[in-house]
Amino acid sequence: MKHQHRIVVLGAGYAGAYVAGNLAHRLSPADTEITVVNAEPDFVQRLRLHELAAGHPVTAPKLADVFAGTGIRLRVARATVVDPERRVVAVADADGGGELGYDTLVYALGSRVADRGVPGVAEHAFDIAGRPSALRLRERLDALDRGEGGKVLVVGDGLTGIEAATEIAEARPGLAVTLIARGELGARLAPGARGHLRRICDRLGITVLEHTSVEAVEATGVRCAGGTVLVSDATVWAAGFVVHPLAAASGLEVTESGQIVVDRTMRSVSHPQVYAVGDSVHAIGDNGRPLPMSCGSAGYTGRQAFEAIVGRLTGREITTVKLVYSGNHIPLGRRDGILQPVDERGQAKPRYVAGRKAALVKEGINRIALWTIWHPTFGLPQRRRRVAAVGDVPVERASA
Repeated sequence: MKHQHRIVVLGAGYAGAYVAGNLAHRLSPADTEITVVNAEPDFVQRLRLHELAAGHPVTAPKLADVFAGTGIRLRVARATVVDPERRVVAVADADGGGELGYDTLVYALGSRVADRGVPGVAEHAFDIAGRPSALRLRERLDALDRGEGGKVLVVGDGLTGIEAATEIAEARPGLAVTLIARGELGARLAPGARGHLRRICDRLGITVLEHTSVEAVEATGVRCAGGTVLVSDATVWAAGFVVHPLAAASGLEVTESGQIVVDRTMRSVSHPQVYAVGDSVHAIGDNGRPLPMSCGSAGYTGRQAFEAIVGRLTGREITTVKLVYSGNHIPLGRRDGILQPVDERGQAKPRYVAGRKAALVKEGINRIALWTIWHPTFGLPQRRRRVAAVGDVPVERASA
């Protein structure tokens, strides 16, 4: 009996689910076996977790339903070890776990909240990096709303912090929200967009503390540099993200931040049977700079990976997908937002879009991102191709 080429995808976020779905629709099931390993049985709309925490309904489709009819095998388990020399992944689940062998591995474990070495973050802070943690924050905010209100501190003035602070303040006007920024609020935005952000914070009653560093999170608040103590009934930690440490522990070549170093086709430079996508990958964009962690980057790196895998396995040419970072889409509550384009250096362009139009565009992006998970091959070839003989190496070409 002919050996099926075993493809294992670690992680079923935007990047992992997108890659798995496309591989299932592009490769013949007679020649390939695709297994997705994910710690949760649901697809998490990470782009909307700040909405979930604030109290809005956000769906979490069952991955079994998302992959129904594709032939993909879903393993609800946590990857604990990647052994690229033996080409196996160790997993842990309710049944004790085991090992999965692979011929091609797609690493898409994404990122999680970064505590920045600040004491008390794990014990006392909430975050919105995952669905369970967002739901815990939602329960806490519900409890405060049922009482006599309370104080919410959001630590971090990046996109996650801004989105969380404005969403919570708009959805729960009975709570006093403070946003703590290490530098100037909206420093990476164009001056006009920065002014719009400040006006929205004022309108929503958000207190902004700039040039403030948090040195410790405590049960009843935070301690800032200089000894200032800020009281809080719920501290939301949104001070950035770090990648899953599994890649660094596996022997794959990674950067100092733990992202997997890849070539232009998202293939590991140290282990060619491994591809990396999404937040897990250190991918150089068309502007010569590393792509930032974002949903857009997940889409571009994901497509490049499955185009390369399909090309190499079927002996066909590999399409080179564009790798670009065009800007940020920042929701400011449900009715406002900012669309901030950037130049090739990643610097904000003077022109921007703000207000209701920006909010509608962002809502559309969220809907399309989820729709694409259900319909991964939209606009792409869908013919299932047979795997070619081992050793066929196609010639790469640029896409039109």
